[in-house]
Amino acid sequence: MAISFDSVFGVHQHTMLVRNNRAEVLAGNLANADTPGYKARDLDFKLALKEQASLHEIKTGPEMVTTSKYHMDASALQDDPELTLKYRLPYQADTGNGNTVEVNSERMKYVNNSVEYQATMSFLNNRISKLMSALRQQSM
Repeated sequence: MAISFDSVFGVHQHTMLVRNNRAEVLAGNLANADTPGYKARDLDFKLALKEQASLHEIKTGPEMVTTSKYHMDASALQDDPELTLKYRLPYQADTGNGNTVEVNSERMKYVNNSVEYQATMSFLNNRISKLMSALRQQSM
């Protein structure tokens, strides 16, 4: 009997990819903290995960249902990959060089993303351990 990764890991395997991509974007922001005119960017996690899930035909939530003729038709909306990467609005006023990177904020977002990445990794490791244990039990 074949087991697919999607049925075993669900959306978590795709979460790892999105978290990794976000880490690259945040690291790029930190690397360009002193570059004049650089605009800080961030990945819209929900949109990126939805995009990954749609590529692999995984449901991330319930479908939108219209109950009134005034509701917007969600099927008419297009998922544009570039919409997931957005410019961040700075908390501080412009320092004069046009750079919108706020180092402390970027570090905090990077650390938060790393913690969430590790949590997902821990979940996947536990799932793999359970699968290996089940396979060992079955082979006996």
